Amino acid sequence: MARIAGVDLPRNKKIEFALPYIYGIGHTSSQKILDMAGIDPNTRVNELTEENVLSIRNAISDITTVEGELRGVVTRNMKRLMDIGCYRGLRHRRGLPTRGQNTHNNARTRKGKIRRPVKKK
Repeated sequence: MARIAGVDLPRNKKIEFALPYIYGIGHTSSQKILDMAGIDPNTRVNELTEENVLSIRNAISDITTVEGELRGVVTRNMKRLMDIGCYRGLRHRRGLPTRGQNTHNNARTRKGKIRRPVKKK
């Protein structure tokens, strides 16, 4: 089992589809990383050698920030917006959509479960 950036990749998947399990890597960046490392995208994770895993790690560190470091950057950006009191920061603070989506009908993911008042008898 390959462990890259603190994430155990699934063994039987192709490496092209296993890399997006790492936070901050999508399908397109997965392809770029494999091109830089010179690894066939159809290779299964359990078929990777230690040299292949090392070259993937180096390619990831060259291209982008991932996992804990990226989560910290995103959190600091949100905290900065909240601290300066801009509109986006207020929306983050209230747990509402920040990019102009409609909240009258939708946005249940951000707003949470519907809280209806209890009717008294």
